[in-house]
Amino acid sequence: MNIIRFITAGSVDDGKSTLIGRLLYDSKNILIDQLDALEKQSKNKNINGIDLAILTDGLRAEREQGITIDVAYRYFSTPKRKFIIADAPGHIQYTRNMITGASNSELIVILIDARQGVTEQTRRHSIIAALLKMKKVVVAINKMDLMDYSEDIFNRIKSEYELVAQKLGLADVYYFPISAFYGDNIVEKSEKTSWYKGPTLLDFLESIEMDQKEDHKNSRFQVQYVIRPQTDELHDYRGYAGEVISGSYKKGDRVIILPQNIPTKISKIETGGKEIDYVFANQPVVLHTEDDIDMSRGDFLVKEEQLPKVENEFDVIVCWLDRKELREGNKYCIQHKSKVSKVIIKEIDYKIDVNSLEKIPVTNGINLNEVAKIRLKAASPLVFDSFEDNKDTGNAILIDETSNSTVGAVMIL
Repeated sequence: MNIIRFITAGSVDDGKSTLIGRLLYDSKNILIDQLDALEKQSKNKNINGIDLAILTDGLRAEREQGITIDVAYRYFSTPKRKFIIADAPGHIQYTRNMITGASNSELIVILIDARQGVTEQTRRHSIIAALLKMKKVVVAINKMDLMDYSEDIFNRIKSEYELVAQKLGLADVYYFPISAFYGDNIVEKSEKTSWYKGPTLLDFLESIEMDQKEDHKNSRFQVQYVIRPQTDELHDYRGYAGEVISGSYKKGDRVIILPQNIPTKISKIETGGKEIDYVFANQPVVLHTEDDIDMSRGDFLVKEEQLPKVENEFDVIVCWLDRKELREGNKYCIQHKSKVSKVIIKEIDYKIDVNSLEKIPVTNGINLNEVAKIRLKAASPLVFDSFEDNKDTGNAILIDETSNSTVGAVMIL
């Protein structure tokens, strides 16, 4: 069975945690002892006698306040597919946590409260989905039970969101009328929405085809560790350990070492202590080269006909995660996979208004949870692809040099 990773997002109290709890409960993925514990801890009980939201709200503060603070991950499976779900916080101050969960997801489920319609946080999460190049977007219009399962309200919110999706270039968007509290159209079809002719949410998640093209992208391998035992039996051993980020490699491939721009050939490939002839995306591996080249952590081996960009200056979209403003001239560290380099903010081009989705000029700096286009200048060349071409080599984080905190999520243009 293949695995699909998805994240739930939306505004506060839209029912994200309840939706995940409903998926787990109705698909029989909760053990009996878990149910007993849930019944004792539940404050806001539904018709089943439990509060489904606390299946994901694991922190004590979350249970006491009835909110989601950190990203909670849950795993479940059906006979057709396995799922990894990330439950993202709805509060604006926890937007940074949502970005963390979304960066590893293939699909996003954006919940909209049928009473509220599209809100500022809905737009903000949609912007992040667009920036992160989410392949599929599900819009679950929740709490339909509080609006008498009105088709008109569903269609009005759908039309409202279609304008947002069009502005952001979100192409594959799917709409569902649901009630997470009562379970309408989540695992079982609801008789109360006879006007809705589509599948249930779980049927959709089980059947949707996700693009699996990592092996067909340009080949990228970054050195994480140089293995040099220097023992009597392995006196001349020198291997370069890491994970194949994308594409594939085979023994005899001609490669370029970047950023040094030195050509060589792959002489041997090892994984699990055994020599193999071929390796592909997401496999941990040790590569050997024909020539004795000075390589270190963060260097890339790429096929000579599939070269990435190697630049000191580059434009990025940044989601700002720090309470201290981002300003021109500020200095940070950028971590790009295993490579860490110092950078300076050379220019702030514009920021994106989350309500109008327009590009607006920046008079001061970039504040917490704002999204902006900036230009960075690195102390040493960075080897990268654009985020649109390869998400894995087109993303990075900015780190505060003094506190060592992650302050920005970066998508390279």
